[in-house]
Amino acid sequence: MYRNKFITIMFSYYVTAMDYERLCKDILNLDPKIRFAGICDETGETKYGGQREGVRNLLSPEETKKSNLQALARWGLRNTLAPKIGKGRYSMAEYEKIKRITAPLENYNLLLVTTEIEADHGRIIDNILQLLPS
Repeated sequence: MYRNKFITIMFSYYVTAMDYERLCKDILNLDPKIRFAGICDETGETKYGGQREGVRNLLSPEETKKSNLQALARWGLRNTLAPKIGKGRYSMAEYEKIKRITAPLENYNLLLVTTEIEADHGRIIDNILQLLPS
């Protein structure tokens, strides 16, 4: 009950004033298996958020930007089908070493979240979606 009330309050806050730095911190606090929560802009630059303290980056800054640009391009392709199937809410890919969750935000920004392989991505995605405006 308390958690649902908290999520409702947080949702209302994000709808009225999307504070990306706060959003990233709240996402990192959802589960200790979340490695990274960040927001990149249309250039692929990570503008908000970052890596969980004590977690080693697997990609260099240049590789991270390249990966972000690829994710943005994939969302661009998905959006071409939106008139027929609706707007995408999130995407999840599992790699050998991590899982990566992305979700489109306003103004061509993209939410990027990575988790450990053993993370319960379904639960994490559900919790992230509750923090985002619909």
